[in-house]
Amino acid sequence: MRDLRCSGVLSCVRMAIVATTTLAISSAFAADRIRVAAQRTGTLAWELEILKAHGFDRQAGINIETTELASTEAGKVALESGSVDLMLSDWLWVTRERALGDDVVFYPYSNALGAVMVAANSPIRGIADLKGKKLAVAGGPLDKSWLLLRALARKSDVELKTQADIVYGAPPLLQQKALQGETDATLTFWNFCAELEANGMRRAVAMDDVVKGLGATGPVAMVGYVFNGNWAQRNRSLLDRFFAATRQAKEILVQSPDEWQRLAPRISASGTSALDVYRQRYLEGIPRRPLGAEVADARTLYDVLAKIGGVDLVGPARELDPGTFYTAGPSE
Repeated sequence: MRDLRCSGVLSCVRMAIVATTTLAISSAFAADRIRVAAQRTGTLAWELEILKAHGFDRQAGINIETTELASTEAGKVALESGSVDLMLSDWLWVTRERALGDDVVFYPYSNALGAVMVAANSPIRGIADLKGKKLAVAGGPLDKSWLLLRALARKSDVELKTQADIVYGAPPLLQQKALQGETDATLTFWNFCAELEANGMRRAVAMDDVVKGLGATGPVAMVGYVFNGNWAQRNRSLLDRFFAATRQAKEILVQSPDEWQRLAPRISASGTSALDVYRQRYLEGIPRRPLGAEVADARTLYDVLAKIGGVDLVGPARELDPGTFYTAGPSE
């Protein structure tokens, strides 16, 4: 009987220890929550899926709550309303918001840029060849890539706005029209470029080359993590661990082609060749430069954008705000 009683007591003690430990872990997990806004088909959503599948969030002691949204604009609203802690946007928007009094900061996420896509047999080989051609532009008149392309063209005395037949539209629609041969060239985002490449089209003008032609010293991360500066000061350890976990996820995607099969339903690639191009362009877009180089090139390109886009693009911020970049990141 005594052995049975001891066994029962020990079992109770063990259960109490397990319950206490579980409660402590749960409390720590709740304290280290980070709320992230991500577009369902965007690269951040891919990375978070891989991150969680490999348990990098648990290893880092963080609880990532993901809110999947339909657009970047929805993410901005969510961040400003305080319903999420972090989203993806560009340093252009961050500087404009800071000029309006909002304490948001930027940390590099991707330097993947789009291109001007043409048919494989197209005579278009460069910017000058776009004169007199029908050029489709993803987004609208204030799209950053379009403005940068125009700025570089002006260096060769080409004003694309008037010397080409410009049509604006949503990327999926322009992709269809490009494949149907309804346009001579299409300036679109990198992921839509990947799909067009997989369908036999080629890059006539890469935006990587455009930014270098405008003074950048390397590939520029125009898209980054955006979050509140005061929140970041209070949660530096959490941010460091989140960034470390996302870097682990990126390395998995670099090293393992098989992981891309897991992502195939999210990416909605038209086939294996399209998935291969997506992977190649994604890997090329992983930032690997020092933060100082990113800041310097962002400042150079911001000056170009402010000049050509004017107040409609940058608002009252005529130059890159010195506090735009989050400088307390793990690489510092």
